[in-house]
Amino acid sequence: MPEHFLQLDRHLFYFINHDLSNPFFDLIMPLLRNPRFWIPLYIFIIGFCIYHYKKQGAIIIILLALAAGFADFTSASIIKYNVKRLRPCRDPVVAQTDISRVPCGMGYSFPSTHATDHFAMAIFLSLVFFKKWRWIWFWTILWAGLICFAQVYVGVHFPVDVLCGALYGSLVGALFAFIFKKLQPSF
Repeated sequence: MPEHFLQLDRHLFYFINHDLSNPFFDLIMPLLRNPRFWIPLYIFIIGFCIYHYKKQGAIIIILLALAAGFADFTSASIIKYNVKRLRPCRDPVVAQTDISRVPCGMGYSFPSTHATDHFAMAIFLSLVFFKKWRWIWFWTILWAGLICFAQVYVGVHFPVDVLCGALYGSLVGALFAFIFKKLQPSF
């Protein structure tokens, strides 16, 4: 990464991690990045799809899970280990001032797998349900965006990590939504 771009990324990280620090964010941001916090939402999505759309709902859930699984595997097992970018808490420059609000994590930083997974799900759901509920894109993007912001705020990812993870996840979500539309053209 070019040095000036790396410095901009570090400055933006510092702004989010330090300058936006407040007791409310200290409480809520670690929760937002915890997958267990979102279990009620996942259960709602599964129940809603199955209850309202039966067989098509089951296909939606299967493709949603495949989108998240594909995004997760390729992000965590392929991209991260080829790029090998250190997390902020392990970066020699940033670690000195990083406010770690959660444990650092063992793996690499780029891209953020949380961002990749949640944007894959958000874009998939947005594209699948857009004709029925035009407002869904706002809520799914807000949900995934909050998780991305939380990753930077708690100190485990740089902004570029979550931005690139979000972009990659969006592509994965769009791909699986395209597959769904091919399988269920009448939906």
